[in-house]
Amino acid sequence: MTLDLRAIVRAVGGECLAHRVTERTPVDGVTRLSEYVVVGSRDFATLVTGQPDELRARLEAGGGGAEVTARAVFISAADDEALRALLEEHGMTAILGAGIPPDLDSADGAGPADGADVTLHARLAALIAEDQAAADRLVTMGTKVLTQVARRGGAAAVIAELAHRIDGWAVLLDAHGQLIASAGAGRLHLDDATAVALGRTVRVRHPGLQVHQVGSDRDLSGYLVIATRSSVISRSRDLASQSAALFDLLLRTRDPSITEHLGREALIDILLAGGAPAAALLRRWGVHETGLTAFQFGTRTRTIDPERLVARWFDELGMEHIFVGEPGRVRGFVPDDLAEDLAARVLAFTPLGSGTAHLGLGLPAPAELLGRSAIQAKQALDSALEDGHTVLRYTELPTVSLVLGSLGAESSAQLSAALDGLRDATGAHGTLTETLRVFLAANGGQRTTAARLGIHRQTLISRIQRIEDLTGLSMDRADDRAAAWLALRAIGAGLPAGSIARS
Repeated sequence: MTLDLRAIVRAVGGECLAHRVTERTPVDGVTRLSEYVVVGSRDFATLVTGQPDELRARLEAGGGGAEVTARAVFISAADDEALRALLEEHGMTAILGAGIPPDLDSADGAGPADGADVTLHARLAALIAEDQAAADRLVTMGTKVLTQVARRGGAAAVIAELAHRIDGWAVLLDAHGQLIASAGAGRLHLDDATAVALGRTVRVRHPGLQVHQVGSDRDLSGYLVIATRSSVISRSRDLASQSAALFDLLLRTRDPSITEHLGREALIDILLAGGAPAAALLRRWGVHETGLTAFQFGTRTRTIDPERLVARWFDELGMEHIFVGEPGRVRGFVPDDLAEDLAARVLAFTPLGSGTAHLGLGLPAPAELLGRSAIQAKQALDSALEDGHTVLRYTELPTVSLVLGSLGAESSAQLSAALDGLRDATGAHGTLTETLRVFLAANGGQRTTAARLGIHRQTLISRIQRIEDLTGLSMDRADDRAAAWLALRAIGAGLPAGSIARS
């Protein structure tokens, strides 16, 4: 329902006298005063129409009937001091002076007052019916979108779309209260979500949470917990209910299964190790090509399930699933003659606009030597994500990447050793390494570097001096700056900001 008492006043006029029911309370229906016998929901307002004399008789009679009546919202074209005093005495909310003209020609011969009441009741019933129909259309449309998103991105995509549509956050838990997925600020309220889902007797800091069971009581899959900033609670509830049904299907039909995923991950490791076992494994796997091309596919958006998408493309191309999924990306191998077909599918995949999917391709390699191609594919994808390329082949990488890719592990280690002095007590690269990366990426511009790091310029100067002392490199010398940049790329710090752990 999108109608609240303020919307009713805008539609039929009059003045709202708010007592126990506030103006922001959504409206769930309208009935005649003589037919109103029970409070439907304390979260919604029920409008009642009738004559002031009839209302006075019910309220002054006392008892349970008077209490139930006082929880409704009386709406009438009448408005006088006696009626206002009655409403205030019993704490009943009302809309008085509704601007519906009397129906003097009513078919049942009703008088002007009765005619106004009949017309007002009909008008309100029509408003609520129109609002309900509009809400139903929005829920239907939202359900269709959620279903389409489920096919494309699985549970993670559904929960992200749901959080967007309800203007809030959502958390999906398994039957034991363990997190499966979340969206919005869901992770910040995980404790509250778990508490209300499992019925724990703890104080919940976030009020107004909705819990939707995923699956039946006898075959429980989990719980969906949502919170919305919208006043349209019913639509959020309906969308969440439909999402819970989708989650029940998705959680029971996950493909690949955990066992299959772990099995393929072990098989990929054998291929990466190379040698005769790798070639023999491919033949047993049903792959008879003498050479393969490594690929890595990744995306920055949570509305796409990369593994599900790659599986569909491989099925369309008639290929064995020689890949394994990781958070945000998929790595694997494709026959050399089908590598461009895979690239074409990535280029054509634009459901959310350009820049949502990225593919890195290594060089073709024989079955016994696939490890190097896999490294090249990773470097290509990393560069594609950094520079915004949809498809990037290893041969198209910048010169620095090509040089680093041609080096062995020992040579790369020697390059990165130039920055070992910047490691913290745990041996990890932290603040100083990140400062150096930003400084070099900004071509040594102190003002730009300080702004990007969010620090004072004097703090930056102090850090650069410490970097020079620890590494023996001078940022005033071009050769030293080049050596520092190569070392950063060798340890992976040439990637986007945030790739290095901050101390």
